[in-house]
Amino acid sequence: MISANATAELIDPSAVATTTPSPGPLKISRARFAAEPTRVTRSIILIVVGIVFVVPILAMIEFSFRVGQPVNNVQAYGFQHYLAIFDPANNQAYANLFQGIVNSLGICAITVAIVLVLLLPTMIFVELKFPKLRRVLEFICIIPVTIPSIVLVVGFVPVYSVVAQVFGSYPWTMAFAVGIIVLPYAYRPIAANLAAVEVVVLSEAGRSLGAGWGPVLLRVILPNLRRGILASCFITVAVVLGEYTIASFLSQNTFQTALVLVQHTDPFVAVIFAVLALVFAFVLLLLIGRLGSLRRGGTRLSRRSA
Repeated sequence: MISANATAELIDPSAVATTTPSPGPLKISRARFAAEPTRVTRSIILIVVGIVFVVPILAMIEFSFRVGQPVNNVQAYGFQHYLAIFDPANNQAYANLFQGIVNSLGICAITVAIVLVLLLPTMIFVELKFPKLRRVLEFICIIPVTIPSIVLVVGFVPVYSVVAQVFGSYPWTMAFAVGIIVLPYAYRPIAANLAAVEVVVLSEAGRSLGAGWGPVLLRVILPNLRRGILASCFITVAVVLGEYTIASFLSQNTFQTALVLVQHTDPFVAVIFAVLALVFAFVLLLLIGRLGSLRRGGTRLSRRSA
């Protein structure tokens, strides 16, 4: 039988509240909802990605060393194709290739100048005076990456008919079109660096000490944006050296278009220069990563000294 006191406890809500334990905080399983992959997963991903990138490059290098056809299923290797590049007898055969490299380097220099003279001051000016327009500028700079290059070229062709009348049909004029293509890639490193630096505070501090806008820009703001500027320039150079669509449709001799022409007559030399271009792009990426590590190391040392 149930006593009266027990019955009252079952009916009385206060009694139930005093006897029922309060639920503790919900514990979410870290293993189930973790965003960071495990060490084994990271290792597997790195190995797979490394194989995907390394195997084609090794195949290209192996192909560049081949000499003649296999004899009894044995392939001979040597440096003949590398030495042929510097043979004076082949100067005429590789003249377009070397001229394309020179043209691409000139386009790189002009495109980097466009980024430094037009994009960089605009971003700093918007950050200092019109921060509400930051999203508008970002949208304008990202638009080219959403449009296929072939569509952009169709729009560039009538524009370049006017450019050819004004400046002439020279390869360096292609920098105006490539400057639009590289906007998304050049904008992002500088924007990330601007977000990490108190540009407004630095400029106001410099102005309060009596410095003009010129010294504030050259001696205060730009040194703090060195990492983003260098990364933007390196990425711009890598994009320009790999640009083929615009040069092909505008009938300009650049590094990529020259490789396409050379591979019809000497595929070994074309593969050699393609490997060198990949190595050059890889070195640029290493430099960008090195700049980032130096920046983080300097920040840590300054914090420790403080």
